Amino acid sequence: MRKLYSAVSNPYKQYRTTSIQTASPAKLLLMLYEGLIVFIKRGKQEVESGNPVQAHISIVKAQDILTELMGNLNMEYPISQNLLQLYDYMKQRLVAANIKKDTDMLDEVLTFAEELRDTWAQAAKITRGREAEI
Repeated sequence: MRKLYSAVSNPYKQYRTTSIQTASPAKLLLMLYEGLIVFIKRGKQEVESGNPVQAHISIVKAQDILTELMGNLNMEYPISQNLLQLYDYMKQRLVAANIKKDTDMLDEVLTFAEELRDTWAQAAKITRGREAEI
């Protein structure tokens, strides 16, 4: 009961939950990429600030997002195999960065994440444009 009350009493959580539940698949994918980017950046900031525990928490959250992305690939499409390999590489680099607290590795994964986000955002924009023409 307490958990239900806290979710209802927090308008931000309620808004976020509604946003996720009503988002299109393309929007959900972009939200995951945004979360991945946020947690990598946060992890890097924590490493630079000498906060290894908080860095670990953020980097693990980024790894969890990659696991989610990997689990939702439709392997019927050839590009999915390539994405799976890229996500796996990114996840391995995050694990190594977490162990070593290496900001260069975090930057490498951040670059991939930003490029993926930008590519999918552009694809979503093109798709929306085509749907509007119909």
